[in-house]
Amino acid sequence: MADPVRTDRRSADVLRVGNCSGFYGDRLSAMREMLEGRSAGPDGTSRPLDVLTGDYLAELTMLILGRDAMRDPSLGYARTVVGQLEDTLGLALEQGTRIVVNAGGLNPAGLADRVREVARGLGLDPAVAHVEGDDLREWAAELGHPGALTANAYLGGFGIARALDAGAEVVVTGRVTDASLVLGAAASHFGWTPADHDALAGAVVAGHVLECGTQATGGNFSGFTRLPRRHLPLGFPLAEIEADGSCTVTKQDGTGGAVTLDTVTAQLVYEIQSTRYLGPDVTTELDTVRLEQVGEDRVRVSGTRGQAPPATLKVCVNELGGFRNSFELVLTGLDLDAKEAWVHEQLDHRLTAASVTWTRGITPRADAERQEDAACVLRCTGLDPEADPVGKAFTGPVVELALASYPGFTLTGPPARPTPYGVYRPAYVDRAAVTHVVVLPDGTREVVPDPTDLAPTGPAPADLDDHGRRPSPYPAPADRLTRRQPLGTFVHARSGDKGGDANVGFWVAHDAPGDAEKRADRVAWLFKVLSPKKVRELVPESADLDVDVHLLPHLGAVNVVIHGLLGEGVAASTRTDPQAKALGEWLRSRMVQIQEGLL
Repeated sequence: MADPVRTDRRSADVLRVGNCSGFYGDRLSAMREMLEGRSAGPDGTSRPLDVLTGDYLAELTMLILGRDAMRDPSLGYARTVVGQLEDTLGLALEQGTRIVVNAGGLNPAGLADRVREVARGLGLDPAVAHVEGDDLREWAAELGHPGALTANAYLGGFGIARALDAGAEVVVTGRVTDASLVLGAAASHFGWTPADHDALAGAVVAGHVLECGTQATGGNFSGFTRLPRRHLPLGFPLAEIEADGSCTVTKQDGTGGAVTLDTVTAQLVYEIQSTRYLGPDVTTELDTVRLEQVGEDRVRVSGTRGQAPPATLKVCVNELGGFRNSFELVLTGLDLDAKEAWVHEQLDHRLTAASVTWTRGITPRADAERQEDAACVLRCTGLDPEADPVGKAFTGPVVELALASYPGFTLTGPPARPTPYGVYRPAYVDRAAVTHVVVLPDGTREVVPDPTDLAPTGPAPADLDDHGRRPSPYPAPADRLTRRQPLGTFVHARSGDKGGDANVGFWVAHDAPGDAEKRADRVAWLFKVLSPKKVRELVPESADLDVDVHLLPHLGAVNVVIHGLLGEGVAASTRTDPQAKALGEWLRSRMVQIQEGLL
């Protein structure tokens, strides 16, 4: 029998879905804050959330959970969610808020059992379901990844939907896509089928906006200096989803940050690739998304179109790559180049690790009034398949130079032990190799069928140009006098990683001075200037790398993908910014020629 609370809400025009976690390690109090908080809906009334989601997984997280499971096979899930549920499960059940989390990681059944155990200790008896079938380690071995620590297919949201249809009050999943948490809840509430491509695509966009928590309300936002209520903890976002997949993004009353066209755009362009956002349930056309500010802290998202999903599923494969270690030297004052050169003369022939990477910070200012301003850091990172070459054989030689090297020799910290690192390898598998299973609250196991309408996996549509860009609807600005200014003068950016690729989304700020006509001219300028050639100029490291540039006209945005900039992924990268989180901010600081009329 269907849950009576859910039956009443199924007929409601709007499904209110919130998020309380963007990663494993996010604010622990957020689950309670989202359950206790309130915000006025479109009709002015305030009520609890219908569904609260939590995203705990990332490619790096799967590696961390894999190492946990190696030590204790009963683990492999995000353990912090247990304490959060122990604190809030009673409140969620009392107000009828369903909880859907992907915190099950590599062991969703184990986490589901742990939730039941916690509930019994609280005198509660929630209906708990879980979704599994994403674990493909056996497949990985057969397909040439015998050393895979983890191999997980990205599942869709219809297993979640089936669990909610069966009355589940808590749903735990393994590796579904981040947006599937929201899509599954909406599909259940509105009765969508796999053929409802536009509605599903709208839910994917809503899920993508919510999945990283406070990144949609001002977190990591390049316009933070104009962000209101910065003294308060940023509020986590929620979406009021409608039957056609449109939604309004907002946040709860009295929380920090803001929901604006810019904060929502910032999350929309985060860690995507082309204009076609491929998912297991639908292919979302991101260049159809339209935003409108409809009130304070209220942004409506509409117009999203969807197509059939691809015939293959993406797989996240993590392998143990070996061991790593690093040390940092401080160079101070004069003769910095000579000091660095002497370090290389003394150490290079003694470091036997398979890979040794040196990086040096910015050259300090002359005649600095503080010692810190006269110094820079010289960092060395070693990688090797074995631990010994990055153990004492790596740190010992540099410690021995403490009294025998350049003047002012300083280490930023004591020598450390080597740590294992992983290598991320994306893969794709035919859906026939994956059995998507939902285990209902009564223990019944059901296979979730694949969509019958599938698109062949292949190149982008033919109307894209050689650089993967759709033709710009904006006329290019006329040549005028230009001034050399930072790219970020009126352009925001948000960057991140997609495995070994770096993704940067740029868009013309809505909060910059100027009218709508000037913003259109600025968008046209941005579309013209950010070619693959220009990106390679701005990022010299990408000179020999493939660079894709995609236009998102309705958002006034350009998405840039620099393939291979991060090597074999965050866990193996030796860059100081291994997840490319600061890449966008660096690029905003780069100088470009801007027409004077646009300033």
